[in-house]
Amino acid sequence: MKKINYLLLITSVIILGVFNSCKNIKNSKYINIGMVDGWAEDVAMTHVVKAILDEQGYHVVIQKASTDMILASMNNEDTDLFLGVWLPYTHATKIAKFPELVNLGTNYDNGKIGLVVPDYIPIKSIEELSQHEKQFNHRIIGIEKGAGLTSATDRAIIDYQLNYKQVNSSTIAMITELQNAIKRKEWIVVAGWQPHWMFGKMKLKFLEDPKKTFGEAEKIKTYSRKSFGKDHPELAKFFSKMYFDDETMSNLLTKMEESKDKEATAKEWVKNHSELANSWLDKN
Repeated sequence: MKKINYLLLITSVIILGVFNSCKNIKNSKYINIGMVDGWAEDVAMTHVVKAILDEQGYHVVIQKASTDMILASMNNEDTDLFLGVWLPYTHATKIAKFPELVNLGTNYDNGKIGLVVPDYIPIKSIEELSQHEKQFNHRIIGIEKGAGLTSATDRAIIDYQLNYKQVNSSTIAMITELQNAIKRKEWIVVAGWQPHWMFGKMKLKFLEDPKKTFGEAEKIKTYSRKSFGKDHPELAKFFSKMYFDDETMSNLLTKMEESKDKEATAKEWVKNHSELANSWLDKN
């Protein structure tokens, strides 16, 4: 009997130790950030945050996943942050599923989604797509299935009664197909968004959206798990201050797109923008 009680005591100590260990990890300097690989602005901002927080003694882990998986993981208190929530349109239905997630602030406020064509294509509006079905091969080249932009594109096909099919694979595949079509001066329409480096590398234009299916200007927001602000009040304040204007975002995206080492480029960018980074850290 004494042996059984001793074993129970040991087991309780182990369980309590594991619980306290997990609790301490949540309150430690380990920070988990969800990131959608292929989203240029999300990749760029996430690496900049990692560069800044690493310098402050935090250990930042980047977890690559889809938007839905990241939000669900945050809701379970497993992932700390996500910098790529587009509101009030693109991710409205996704974020509504997780009302306990916390909006820490806006990191960019001039986002836009919609249908994009090379500037040599002589149409201005989504309404004109129905007149050029053959030139576009009845196709809209989309990005990943499950993305808010993908859902909006499906709605646009219905709203504008287009005899088109959205072809989905990945953001990288979409950009590759767009680049190849431009080289051959072919007709192509893709689902795109700003901010993105492709607008600096290629001559592109958004098609007008008179039905407002894709919404208007959007804000990109940083969201956290419910208890993040309690566990890291200093970082909640940091993310409430973190903000990129158009010029700063454009500069960052261009640098990151040209880079083969995103982490090193982000560190260099932060070094060259130390005044901005320090303002987010309240060090100015």
